[in-house]
Amino acid sequence: MYNKPILIYNGTVITSHRKITNGSVLISEGIIKAVEKGKISCENALEIDAKGKYISPGFIDLHIHGGGNCDFMDGSVESYLTIANTHAQYGTTGMYPTTLSGKWEDFLHSLDQYEKADKANKKGSQFLGVHVEGPYLAMNQRGAQDPRYIRNPDPTEYKYAIEKYPFIKRWSIAPELPGALEFAIFMRQNGVLAAIAHTDAIYEDMVKAHEAGFDLATHFYSAMSGVTRRNAYRYSGSIESTYLFDAIDVEIIADGIHLPESLLKLILKIKGTDRTALITDAMRAAGMPEGPSILGTKEDGLKVIVEDGVAKLPDRSAFAGSVATADRLIRTMIQKADVSLIDAVKMASLTPARIMRIDQQKGSLLPGKDADIILFDDTINVSLTMVNGTIVYEKENT
Repeated sequence: MYNKPILIYNGTVITSHRKITNGSVLISEGIIKAVEKGKISCENALEIDAKGKYISPGFIDLHIHGGGNCDFMDGSVESYLTIANTHAQYGTTGMYPTTLSGKWEDFLHSLDQYEKADKANKKGSQFLGVHVEGPYLAMNQRGAQDPRYIRNPDPTEYKYAIEKYPFIKRWSIAPELPGALEFAIFMRQNGVLAAIAHTDAIYEDMVKAHEAGFDLATHFYSAMSGVTRRNAYRYSGSIESTYLFDAIDVEIIADGIHLPESLLKLILKIKGTDRTALITDAMRAAGMPEGPSILGTKEDGLKVIVEDGVAKLPDRSAFAGSVATADRLIRTMIQKADVSLIDAVKMASLTPARIMRIDQQKGSLLPGKDADIILFDDTINVSLTMVNGTIVYEKENT
């Protein structure tokens, strides 16, 4: 953090509802002090000329497994930092490191590294808490989650984890499993967001789940049940139920591959930008060349192939996580879903901040909020990333 104020000027400021041309942002002690049209007057400030670029709130990734050839399940501080540094280059200023189904001891070991990595993280996206994905999932909807470790909710396990690791902020499971409702109630009582994931739930399951505290649909459409028939009768699946419940938020992998143009438009038509968050769901191959990779730990993870801009199982039967970075999400929504730049940025900043209840501190450029700010051009190429008033990435020759 700089000792003197920072003034970013001569750019187009993106707020939650408009653009301010020829705008500027004043930062002091890591906090936004003013956002105005024209150049703010401030003596002794470090001045940054935006050169006509967009001045935007940083992106907050609710669901991210890796990048830079590292995965959070590697269980090392170095991997945590590499992932944070990699995604900062693409505009992510805050992230929720995400685990996946694996050995219980590997899961706990990864969590043991979180606080060490958080203290050492000086050049990357800020760690905002951990997102646990699995292992309490529907086997039929496991996707690329390792079937060896999938099981029903175990109160002994999850209560231990929540009590020992207070930085767990979100946990995604299948809500129809035995014990899932008790799980959701416990999470709600402990300030942890319970999310719906990898599920075969039908409407009747979803009613109970939502009333117990499930408020978010994890990577909406991916590994989720649709309309089914049972004894000739049709039942709404978790997808249709999520649409029916206005209060359930959704997160979407907006890489342009996991969801086609038609579904992106349908989601926004029904849920809207205030209820839809953009996520990368990035695995270790994000920011790396295409080719063979691994989902999960290097020693015990699943082999995958990265091609066509996405990770796939070797037999190409399912996607195995995305290799997207946050800038790609914005481009996808603008180009394929006919979304405005303002709304696309909001879905990657303010909406996820609101979902995780940190929107009083983060998610938009307002006086009093954390100075998480990025600069990018018309093609969403990021040239500068600032986290809490500290520049963590600056592209050369910009």
